[in-house]
Amino acid sequence: MDIRVSGHQLDVGAALTTHAETRLGDMAEKFSVGVTGATATLAPGPHEHEFDCSIVIQLSQGLVMKSNAKVHGEARAAFDSAADKIEKQLRRYKRKLTDRERRGANGVQMESTYRVLQQEADQEAEVAEDSAPLIIADMPDHIPEVSVSDAVMLLDLRHTNALMFKNGQTGAFNMVYRREDGHVGWVEPGK
Repeated sequence: MDIRVSGHQLDVGAALTTHAETRLGDMAEKFSVGVTGATATLAPGPHEHEFDCSIVIQLSQGLVMKSNAKVHGEARAAFDSAADKIEKQLRRYKRKLTDRERRGANGVQMESTYRVLQQEADQEAEVAEDSAPLIIADMPDHIPEVSVSDAVMLLDLRHTNALMFKNGQTGAFNMVYRREDGHVGWVEPGK
């Protein structure tokens, strides 16, 4: 596992680097969820004696977990606060995986491709300048077969605004998305 501890406009001492590497390494071993890398970045905050810490952990499944903390006091306290948050995320993720294994849910994934076609030059001229931007994408992705609660967990772990998934109970394609008010919406097709 690759662990990096760095400072942005801040010299991170050997003691803090050792503490961070030990704590992140212990978390990876404790939860054993396929952590492939971890990065901790410390920076001085906008106010005197304030420190910001962000931790990013990469998992072998392509998921990324992030945590941030701002603490007035010491850089070590900022790291510990961010590490506590990431440890909580790892604990929840491990519990979800364990529960899924007990229920016997499978992790079947389907291949899909998103395609949004480019407009013709004539049509582009007709579009008003203040209209929404044109989205052009063609990228392969995996559609997981999970329960709704697992889909919400994946939405949080992937730090995305929407996730399409195959509902493990009904077999239908569903979507969860993050609403503007912060809640999560669930789209289930009509029968």
